[in-house]
Amino acid sequence: MPRRYQKLKRKRIKNLIMICSLIAVVVSVSTFAWFIGMRTVNVSSFDVEIASTDSLLLSLDGSSWDTTVSISSDTYNTASYTGNTNNWAGAGLFPVSSVGAMDTLVSRMKLFEKASLTTTPGGYRLMASRVNNYDGGDPEQDGYVVFDLFVRNFSGTQYLENLNELDEEAIYLTTDSSVTVAAGGVANTGIENSVRVAFAQIGRVSGFTTDASKITGITCEADGEGNPSVISGVTGICRTAQIWEPNDVDHVSNAISWYNTSCIARVAADVTDPDSYTGACGTVVNGTAYPTYAVTSDIASTNNVDIYDGAAYNTYTGSALLYSYPYFTDTMKDLTGTNRPTFITLAPNSITKVRIYIYIEGQDVDNYDYASIGKEISVKFGLTKERFEETDINYDGPSTDLSADVNAPVITLLGNATETVAVGANYVDAGATALDTEDGDITTKIETDSNVDTSQAGTYYVRYTVSDWAGNYAVVVYRTVTVE
Repeated sequence: MPRRYQKLKRKRIKNLIMICSLIAVVVSVSTFAWFIGMRTVNVSSFDVEIASTDSLLLSLDGSSWDTTVSISSDTYNTASYTGNTNNWAGAGLFPVSSVGAMDTLVSRMKLFEKASLTTTPGGYRLMASRVNNYDGGDPEQDGYVVFDLFVRNFSGTQYLENLNELDEEAIYLTTDSSVTVAAGGVANTGIENSVRVAFAQIGRVSGFTTDASKITGITCEADGEGNPSVISGVTGICRTAQIWEPNDVDHVSNAISWYNTSCIARVAADVTDPDSYTGACGTVVNGTAYPTYAVTSDIASTNNVDIYDGAAYNTYTGSALLYSYPYFTDTMKDLTGTNRPTFITLAPNSITKVRIYIYIEGQDVDNYDYASIGKEISVKFGLTKERFEETDINYDGPSTDLSADVNAPVITLLGNATETVAVGANYVDAGATALDTEDGDITTKIETDSNVDTSQAGTYYVRYTVSDWAGNYAVVVYRTVTVE
């Protein structure tokens, strides 16, 4: 690859990461804490803008693909596919809890809401029930944001149908991803420190798939025992969701004070017995990350669960229905070079359906009652295939400034868009041309991928992709080849 092209490619990646490779969500929310009683909740409209980096295309409807897509409370149905089950929080963001476990029968993430909560001598007794987004066709419920995103990953031409995470490519969370208090909100309440963003991979199909109904209809494809499987060319995934915890080391003084006031160390099973609590809880200080003991299943009063149960807080480890979830944190996101950890993985030459959940984690130690005063939060994040950033390699930019070039090139097929060949015949592709307003004829830069196999009847595709020297990608063009 010419050095000039490498530099220009780096420039493009830098622009994507620093400017547009992110999801921006602004939420106006008067929420209520997990610990205390319910309050009136409200959510104003907010927008989601998603951008991809090299070799990734995005879609909300399974048919329109681009490097950027946008979705909002006004458009989350119209921008998505017919029959989608998206939900834009309804009346507001309610604290829920999840360990990212998937219900393979309905292809949704399991979430738990507060069923009851009353004071204990050293905290609060927790009762929880599963959010009913699974029974009898019930939809996703109000209280959290959820929508489907389709990611087309271009890498080679072979699609590996069987599910094996070791065969998949690393995808990284961009370092400018963040959750903050938005303009109009109240700073220093800590509401932003309880936000979670979950990435639940539902399933995938070959990257050559052009049938939008097959793409949008991707499910876990569970077998009779609820295990993901391969059915009709759809590979069920539904592995435990990757959940991002922003601001993992940030704790406002009021949240710490609430915790210090209400938590007492627990030494026995009965949460109603004052003798079960004695001594000091673990210390919480700003600048240090602490675990979240999230809810794994329904919790009844007979389970004797305290919201502070866990080695880091009231020191009690007997509550089996709480689990210290290993979040992907901002601390991990900010690691550099070869220390930078993978966020999610995607199969090469695939289209993956990812269900994204944005919610308030009720079991987060930062989720104290008065955090709701913050009201407005801003969430932004981006995905990239680049492990290294400019600072990792002391990148000093391209020798020429091509930032003014924002127009994508256009690919034109030579020959017919659909062709038919006989089984056993030799197929020779007619190719395509590419023109760019700044660079002119860039046909030689076209990358062609094909899965055509004339040894057996079927429908196959030839895929053409190209980018100009400024890193603008053309709309992907396909040729359909029927072997019969």
